[in-house]
Amino acid sequence: MAQWCQLQMLDSKYLEQVDQLYDDSFPMDIRQYLSRWIESIDWDTVAVQDSLATIRFHDLLAQLDDQHSRFALESNFLQQHNFRKIKRNLQDRFQEDPVTMAMIISRNLKEEQKILVCAKEAEQEGEGAVSAMVVEKQKLDNKVKELKDKVQFMDQMLKNLEDLQDEYDFKMNTLKNQNELNGMSAKELEKEKFNTTRMCIELKQKRHEVVSFLSELLNLTQSLIQDLINEELPEWKQRQQIACIGGPPNACVDQLQNWFTAVAESLQQVRQHLNKMLELEQKFTYENDPISQKKSHLENRALDLLKNLLSSSLVVERQPCMPTHPQRPLVLKTGVQFTVKLRFLVKLHEFNYQLKVKAVFDKDVTEKKGFRKFNILGTNTKVMNMEESNGSLAAEFRHLQLKEQKLAGNRTNEGPLIVTEELHSLSFESELHLNQSGSPGLHIKVEAMALPLVVISNVCQLPSGWASILWYNMLTTEPRNLKFFLSPPSAKWSQLSEVLSWQFSSVTKRGLNQEQLNMLADKLLGAKAQRNPDGTIPWTKFCKSANEKSFPFWLWIEGILDLIKRHLLSLWNDGCIMGFISKEREKALLSNKCPGTFLLRFSESSKEGAITFTWIEHDVHDKPVYHSVEPYTKKELSAVSLPDIIRTYKVMAVENIPENPLRFLYPDVPKDKAFGKYYPKPSETPEPMDTDVQEVHGYMKTELISVSEVHPSRLQDNMMPMSPDDYKVLERIVSPRDIDAVMDLQDFVPQVKCCCMLVVAPVVLHGRPKHFELRPLLGN
Repeated sequence: MAQWCQLQMLDSKYLEQVDQLYDDSFPMDIRQYLSRWIESIDWDTVAVQDSLATIRFHDLLAQLDDQHSRFALESNFLQQHNFRKIKRNLQDRFQEDPVTMAMIISRNLKEEQKILVCAKEAEQEGEGAVSAMVVEKQKLDNKVKELKDKVQFMDQMLKNLEDLQDEYDFKMNTLKNQNELNGMSAKELEKEKFNTTRMCIELKQKRHEVVSFLSELLNLTQSLIQDLINEELPEWKQRQQIACIGGPPNACVDQLQNWFTAVAESLQQVRQHLNKMLELEQKFTYENDPISQKKSHLENRALDLLKNLLSSSLVVERQPCMPTHPQRPLVLKTGVQFTVKLRFLVKLHEFNYQLKVKAVFDKDVTEKKGFRKFNILGTNTKVMNMEESNGSLAAEFRHLQLKEQKLAGNRTNEGPLIVTEELHSLSFESELHLNQSGSPGLHIKVEAMALPLVVISNVCQLPSGWASILWYNMLTTEPRNLKFFLSPPSAKWSQLSEVLSWQFSSVTKRGLNQEQLNMLADKLLGAKAQRNPDGTIPWTKFCKSANEKSFPFWLWIEGILDLIKRHLLSLWNDGCIMGFISKEREKALLSNKCPGTFLLRFSESSKEGAITFTWIEHDVHDKPVYHSVEPYTKKELSAVSLPDIIRTYKVMAVENIPENPLRFLYPDVPKDKAFGKYYPKPSETPEPMDTDVQEVHGYMKTELISVSEVHPSRLQDNMMPMSPDDYKVLERIVSPRDIDAVMDLQDFVPQVKCCCMLVVAPVVLHGRPKHFELRPLLGN
């Protein structure tokens, strides 16, 4: 079943998470109507190839035109209008940058898959494994239901009181005129007076009951508001923090809205009840009337509760984020537009178009020397409404941007913090005016604040800025602590390891396993890390350089993340890359494996991110010998994919035939089985070069391969003989004449004892390499 179809079958709480993924940058309408086409494209590949992204962008526009034509046949004027608008917006946004569109689609598809997995896991847990949080939410649901039931019961009580009071009033008026009209006897008159007196006593008792019940109703309301404001809302905000730094997607905002709205509706009804009680008091009162005695207290209490609820109802539903970097919220670049979405959790129709929200930057920042100041540009006021956000009362700012104030004496280097550690605030203010007949009008100030932001002026500062966002949201829930990095606390490894794993799972299908985390722990904490999982890591060790020659731990991780996203995504998702493993552990894993067993790991010496492979052989004494090639960086992987490098890799010794020493991916998966699906398809594989083949445009077809040269003694001692299959692979790559040409390289390549790697150029003239590159081969 198509992924989009599966999503639409989920419960509302999961559909809410899907809703969070789509906005004006890529509307859900496209996902709905073009779902089959979207899911047929490998967007991960598209997102790293500019030319392919351009093709797919124009394919998307063509798909929109086709769908528009279908709407025309159906005479669906509204959708025709919507799709014309969507197409214009996409052209304006992505015409010059189609890769960003591909990245957005790729991210959304991955997030959808995660939502499906979460839903499936929750379903498998069954009723017997209901979490404590679900139990607590059920308790809150029950309290809200109890409140609604009490409000309805209060309606009935007031109706009964009004009926009783009307009946008493009628009897009293009748009693005054009864004797004159009907000539009642004294006994009958006495009886009627007795009944009226009894009714008066019952009426007074009813009034006491109504006032007491209303007081209990307000007690329950107060308890619910405390639960919502002091527990549920902070929990939701904390989940949002976690989601911002790559954790599980935040949810339950619709549930939170339902609770807030239910309580607000109940309070509005309570205020109507109070108005009704005042009407009854005006018609009939007496000494020590509970309505007269308690009305002011009850009115003030109901009003205070409503103010308290409404003043806490404005939340930042989606934190500030640049559309160009959707997975790095809260880092904003000057001059680049960003988006942010607000929601008012009390969804009452009388509030529709009443709240005008204004965005304010650094409202509470105390001035200090060197602290940068910014102006907020774009439309910084929005009116909240229910029409633009699937029925919720919301406002989305789409075109805000920041511009630094160039003030004298306000240079960045004069401040106490570097740019990427300087935190800023973005707050939103509004006022709510609510009038109700017979009750005092409401004038409430509401405010919401985004999580602290880092403002950068160059995209090269983004990794360091993101490190600050990770550290802050990992260690504190205080949204106003803008001086956090003046004295940043240390993090426990148990905290940091989870956040590091999220950085991988948020952009790929795999986080980090325990083996990989152990290696990172050793790197940060030393060899005792596994014995002390709660060892602490200071901020400086995470994101600072110990000296000019080294580079920060985080920038190393960032380089590897970028390498995976650009060149290794499929290999990482499929578990082919062990990645994070120390050299000692690497040798321990390979030591008892068959010769030719290899594994892939990331280089620890490359700031930009690099990957290498290490394989094992045995010498004549059957001792293990390990070889590691010089790591491949983005530059090399842009020319040849890693699976192709592994497929065509050769080790060569003078007067010997080159062979591929790589046979099994650790632990024992045959190389071609592990990487076969990534090899070029037969139609894409270069044809064997033959001297009889007519040259095309003066060139012969070639294939870029990696060759390492070793001293003959190393080959004789360590290399195993080639199998017939290896000869077939070699013959498919180069012709016999070209093998001779490769052997002739000794004429102009000095013979060396250390290992080297030879990269044959993609153009070969007259059967001889045009140029090549020698690089050292790491090993014993």
